[in-house]
Amino acid sequence: MDILSPHDRHKNMAAVHSKNTQPEKLVRSYLWKNGFRYRLNSSRLPGHPDIVLSKYRTCIFVNGCFWHGHEGCKYFTIPKTNTAFWTEKIAGNKARDMQEQKILSEMGWHCITVWGCELKPKKRERTLEELFFTLKNIYKQDHPEEQMACSNKTKC
Repeated sequence: MDILSPHDRHKNMAAVHSKNTQPEKLVRSYLWKNGFRYRLNSSRLPGHPDIVLSKYRTCIFVNGCFWHGHEGCKYFTIPKTNTAFWTEKIAGNKARDMQEQKILSEMGWHCITVWGCELKPKKRERTLEELFFTLKNIYKQDHPEEQMACSNKTKC
């Protein structure tokens, strides 16, 4: 049983934004401070990725655990009211996410998903460091010629 009235629940759910969420701002701030430059919500790419790093041919999706159905996460539970609607809605979101990332991959883009629960204070630092490490490895993988030139010099 929902503790909120249908009107209050509607206002609550309508207040959830899809852009400039707190988790997105955390990731963007970290990336900017570490020298990564990006574009936001590119309408030219399928799925309008939250963050696009063209230099790395990488799209970052910062997903809310509830809205995108993060399996095994304590923040993802199907509501007890209107269960059929929410099950269908979240399954549709997950299918759309997979399809969009498949298309991006076929276009030569790397896709990274950062879940909201991974940005909670206890896990935040590790998650952001892993993101940094992953982006650096993507760049090295996609630009081997720079690594060859670097090995011929004493300092790089």
